[in-house]
Amino acid sequence: MAELGKSWLRGRVEKALIQGLTKAYSTVQVDPQKFLIQLRTAYRMPISGYHGVYSLDVGEIDSVAEDLIRSGMRVAAVEGAGLGMGGLITIVPDLGILSAITMRTIQKLSLVYGFQFNTDTEIAELWIAAASAAGVDLSRELLEKEVVNKFVPRVIQAIAARASAEVVEKWAGRMIPLVSSAIGAGLNYWFVRAWGDRAKGHFRRRHLMMRQRAHEIVAGSGTEPALPLQTG
Repeated sequence: MAELGKSWLRGRVEKALIQGLTKAYSTVQVDPQKFLIQLRTAYRMPISGYHGVYSLDVGEIDSVAEDLIRSGMRVAAVEGAGLGMGGLITIVPDLGILSAITMRTIQKLSLVYGFQFNTDTEIAELWIAAASAAGVDLSRELLEKEVVNKFVPRVIQAIAARASAEVVEKWAGRMIPLVSSAIGAGLNYWFVRAWGDRAKGHFRRRHLMMRQRAHEIVAGSGTEPALPLQTG
């Protein structure tokens, strides 16, 4: 009976995640220009564009990324506490909002490490990062063979399948009405923390690869590096 209950819950979670992520793909997006202003004012990053992050110390970028993750965690926890009061009845709207919060956090992490999402390729790369955050390892061949409007839905399906398996044990606690609010807050907090950390790691690795590539190109030309090579 317990296994049947978990199977039913996983199906609900997977469906809710697909709906939430699909909506996030079509309607939820961070405005890069407004976010750039936020980075320059709230975080005092001395950059005129996102290319400027490559001239900053990686530790400074990491610090901003950590703060962005913590901010997303706080918002998710408040949302989870409110909708968590409804127990499993509110799991679909809760996951829809949580998906939006998580994707906005991933978008901000992408930008702070210098990766925009204006072209189809950049959008696809953003969803590869989301898949990485969910623990899904995507084949690069999949991206090369498909256009973005076919690629992203397949990624969403893979993310939802993987994520539902990861969280179902924890979300089962929402069946207990008296504690579902606290559980909802804690689970949403954990969700954004886990995904944020993995997305941060994904973008940080790409960022360091870009720095390494720039360093090698400049070194080959015999001129001084335009970008400092950071490995820490």
